[in-house]
Amino acid sequence: MFKAYLLRFHRWVALAFAAPLLAVIITGLILSFQPLLQSAYVRPGAVTLERVEKLLDEHDAKGGARSFRIDWFQNVISIDGRIDVDVDTGAIVEEDHWFSDWMAASRGLHQRLVYDMEWLVIASTAAMLVIILLGALLGLPRLANTISGWHKGVAWGLLPLLALSPLTGLLIAAGVTFSQPAPRTQALPLREALRVIAASHDLSTVEWVRVRGGRQLARISDGARQSTFVVTRDGLTPASANLPRTFHEGTFWGVWGGVMNVLLSVAFLALLATGVLLWFRRRLRPRRRVRGPARQPEASLEGAKPTS
Repeated sequence: MFKAYLLRFHRWVALAFAAPLLAVIITGLILSFQPLLQSAYVRPGAVTLERVEKLLDEHDAKGGARSFRIDWFQNVISIDGRIDVDVDTGAIVEEDHWFSDWMAASRGLHQRLVYDMEWLVIASTAAMLVIILLGALLGLPRLANTISGWHKGVAWGLLPLLALSPLTGLLIAAGVTFSQPAPRTQALPLREALRVIAASHDLSTVEWVRVRGGRQLARISDGARQSTFVVTRDGLTPASANLPRTFHEGTFWGVWGGVMNVLLSVAFLALLATGVLLWFRRRLRPRRRVRGPARQPEASLEGAKPTS
């Protein structure tokens, strides 16, 4: 009886949050491809310090820029988020790439849905975690080659990773990092910061340089993983890893972290779809009428023989 109530609660929580969960899962799937594509298109040696300084002379003569980013999929270098130039030609790119627009829209929906409904994203993420925990409490399933069997098999086969995805999302929303904040440092001029980075790394492997939380940070991909450093005049210091964000965004193990995120997103989408399908099949299935035992005719008084 207890399992029946757990199963019913599991179904109704999933149905109540099905629409926002669908939006969060699909946009999460789209965003999972960004680190994959970024790593796949890197061209070592294509961006040199001399080339970058020439671009800064041309587009940031006053030295006011504070951020730098290389988007290899779009083949664009972005200076201060205002000026985009082609990596190969140095020509200004006037129009945003379709991929950039797509990613920006997906990130907005993933974090806030519409009309700044961040509270609904947080509630849906918490509901996803509750759904996973309720499914685990139902116990080990009997696997079968049916929709229900695949639903349970995928859920149990990926249970730890499926649970960590919404959990880390909630930790990010709460600002939990499990890392020791580095002391605040004075941000260097962008040109000087890039010189410091170029002294030990190929600038082609730099994803971005920006100021965040009073520190000047740089994210660099060495092919095996993406690492974040604090930039100072003395050099680069590894920043303490933000573990929830690292797992949630799949920015670890290089390409494999992104692959894991894609597979998890597909698994979430399959679980939501099969769960809703199973509920509809259950609702549309004709109910069987339960018949009681056949009623025995009462014995006739006339035919009854007196007992001695």
